[in-house]
Amino acid sequence: MTDVVPSQNPQSNPEPEEPKTTSASESEQAESEPRLLDGASTARTRRQRKPEKKRSFWKELPILIVTALVLTILIQTFLARVYVIPSESMEMTLVGCAGCTDDRVLVDKLTYDFTSVQPGDVVVFKAPDNWDKSEFQSQQSDNPIVSAIENVGSAISLFPPNEYDLIKRVIAVGGQTVSCCQDNKVVVDGKPINESYIYWRPDYPPTQPTFGPVKVPDGKLWVMGDNRNNSDDSRFQGHGDLLAGTVPVSNVIGKARLIVLPPTRWGAVTTVNPQAEASALHAPAWQQGLPLGIGMAAAFPTVWVGRRVRRRLFGLFARGDR
Repeated sequence: MTDVVPSQNPQSNPEPEEPKTTSASESEQAESEPRLLDGASTARTRRQRKPEKKRSFWKELPILIVTALVLTILIQTFLARVYVIPSESMEMTLVGCAGCTDDRVLVDKLTYDFTSVQPGDVVVFKAPDNWDKSEFQSQQSDNPIVSAIENVGSAISLFPPNEYDLIKRVIAVGGQTVSCCQDNKVVVDGKPINESYIYWRPDYPPTQPTFGPVKVPDGKLWVMGDNRNNSDDSRFQGHGDLLAGTVPVSNVIGKARLIVLPPTRWGAVTTVNPQAEASALHAPAWQQGLPLGIGMAAAFPTVWVGRRVRRRLFGLFARGDR
């Protein structure tokens, strides 16, 4: 028997190839091409990474100042504003007198968009047209340019507002009957009210003048000062017509919340309801918390924007010092 062995094709085994040779010039050209490509790529990368031209400090500073002013005006127009206490009528809750440092009070303008004015609230309001304004003197300049600057300054609390704004405590609201006195106490709807906040000026007798009874019209407020024997309030502004001494709710600017200056007087403005027995006058708890919740929600974007502005401003100052 014969074994069958596959035949060997002599053409299936190629001859070994001779190694290729390159000239020196070809080798140098091959090595130089990657270097040229790398150089072009690096140049393109540098052009792409080239930082954008930054604005100069003096060009961006006015933009930041204008932005800050606009935000301040918007906040003080719609949310809150600082007012100066100019008189003694609310002592000792709020201090304002000749020769002393007047309190600066933060007034919340948002609360009464969601709740009604309540007895015991300390409110800032525009004096009604029939109230005596003989003591009010405008401090604005007659120069239109200076007056415009003062108006802007007033909007950001650098200058006093050119209007007759007052601050008092609400004693009775529309529909209630108020009078004085029973055991030297104000009476609302036949019940003496508890006013722990009253201050009696030492050089005046600690008694309240009698008045009323008067039924407060709907949409009106009866207001009195805590410095009870030294306050020109609803009792006297009617000049004999007690109804004329009431204040329209529409004149209320906002509710006093905090004493922000001087630092020794920092604290909340006390809101004590003198009609503690009349629980129906209280707003529901969810309504009382609503303005605070909205204020906190609005505070987050405000703080965020403020931080971005501060970082930008600090960066500009750092560049300006270089």
